[in-house]
Amino acid sequence: MNNDILEGKWKQLKGSVQAKWGEITDDEFDQVKGNRERLIGLVQEKYGKKKDDVRKEVDDYFKSVN
Repeated sequence: MNNDILEGKWKQLKGSVQAKWGEITDDEFDQVKGNRERLIGLVQEKYGKKKDDVRKEVDDYFKSVN
């Protein structure tokens, strides 16, 4: 899912994204505003994973909900 589509559908997807990455707070999700790179950075920071691994995880997740 490209960034434009993600930003457009962010309000619809936010709940399911929060369920997937539950350690991220509401305020942090609000700051993401559908920006894929911000989400990747936030997941990486919260879960201590490698950026490439998080990028794949995020992309796979959005492919599954798209």
